Amino acid sequence: MNRSSMLDHLADTSVEWDVIIIGGGATGLGTAVDASTRGYRTLLLEQADFGQGTSSRSTKLVHGGVRYLRNGEIGLVRDSLRERGRLLRNAPNLVSALPFVVPGYRWYERFFYGVGLTLYDLLAGKLGIGSTEHLSQAGVLERIPNLRRTGLHGGTLYWDGQFDDARLAIAMARTAAEKGATVINHIKVGELIKENGRVRGVAAVDQQSGTEYRVTGKVVINATGVFTDEVRQLDDPKAGKVIEPSQGIHLVLDREFLGGDTAIMIPSTDDGRVLFAIPWHGRVVLGTTDTPGVPVELEPRPQEEEIAYLIEHAGRYLTKAPNRADVRATFAGLRPLVRPKSESGTTASISRDHSLFISESGLVTIAGGKWTTYRKMAEDTVNKAAEVGGLPTQPCRTADLTLLDRPAAEAMTFDDPSWLEKLHPDFPWRIADVVAAVRFEMAQTVDDVLSRRTRLSFLDEAAASQCAPQVQEIIDRELAGP
Repeated sequence: MNRSSMLDHLADTSVEWDVIIIGGGATGLGTAVDASTRGYRTLLLEQADFGQGTSSRSTKLVHGGVRYLRNGEIGLVRDSLRERGRLLRNAPNLVSALPFVVPGYRWYERFFYGVGLTLYDLLAGKLGIGSTEHLSQAGVLERIPNLRRTGLHGGTLYWDGQFDDARLAIAMARTAAEKGATVINHIKVGELIKENGRVRGVAAVDQQSGTEYRVTGKVVINATGVFTDEVRQLDDPKAGKVIEPSQGIHLVLDREFLGGDTAIMIPSTDDGRVLFAIPWHGRVVLGTTDTPGVPVELEPRPQEEEIAYLIEHAGRYLTKAPNRADVRATFAGLRPLVRPKSESGTTASISRDHSLFISESGLVTIAGGKWTTYRKMAEDTVNKAAEVGGLPTQPCRTADLTLLDRPAAEAMTFDDPSWLEKLHPDFPWRIADVVAAVRFEMAQTVDDVLSRRTRLSFLDEAAASQCAPQVQEIIDRELAGP
């Protein structure tokens, strides 16, 4: 996956694409994988880096959504659980099973939650992971030694999936490219090209070089997440808003705060969100919040009140309560929730199911949804896009498609022994990983490398800052060429 070669394909004005996708997050990349495996000539353009927005800022879970059972969204939970099973099978190096405990501080809670989680297991069908079971107080503390003991009656153990979201996004980009798609990051679409009132292409600018491109295609798909309305208004300035953004933040703490390899799930917090404390890459990820009324931006920032909220809730359940100085890193993401017909309720109550919109000019918009169901979302989107664009009917081929989920560095020949040196002594990533990120995974900036090809910025902001100058030198050298 080489960016220069991809740009050459983009510059070929003799090409008419079958499918042009705007947006390189989970939904857009999944759509590119689906379309290219059906044999459609596919182009994807992302304004920033692959997965730079919401898709790299998740709770790192591939899950059915226990909370959605409470809301009665049985269909969404069933679809999510089955897609979870497919992801465990199709990306085994990035997705794995993870045990969770729901602690019970009231005598009836472990039985109450046990019933719901047993239904959760049943909905997964043959693609289930493990069985729910009751734990005594001793059983809970054996798995989570640093959980508060006072008032603990026991707990409920269940299984869900965990993943590396940004790395899965890169795996999807590489897979789409292997199947013939042209996928390019740091290309911003600024105009929709129309012929006889129909959307027939896009005009875009390379954010790295300033080069402008105009390309045509049979159908254009808007898969831009929280930027959905911005693209819809390129098509029709009077288009109403369909996205209700909500901000969720996460804190990253040292592993000692959890003390084990089992995650905690607290099913109800003050604002109705589920609280998770999850082991991830040798750290603990704590989240999430649900903050409505936030601006739509590429780099959202955690608010101090959100940080305080998570620290306070963690302190209710952990024997060692974290404070602000214990936070190694923070990150915030915007959920692209589809506005409900009713304006009542909070964003926590809005469904995480996806919606398709077709404009009068033929722009196909996929909105809403969640990481776990990206493949199903892509299938529905390509089915509709093929109809809108008059493409030959082809079946979806992604249900059993193995993704290229190993880092490109694993296949490299090391030209220089120094490439084996670590970027930082406390983390596994090496100089070779930076070189491979630029050469084979289209990384262009320090943030591309430290946030999404490696996960250093998400694990330890101070360590990432220390590594940034060296990473910049490597990137400059690689992009300069021989």
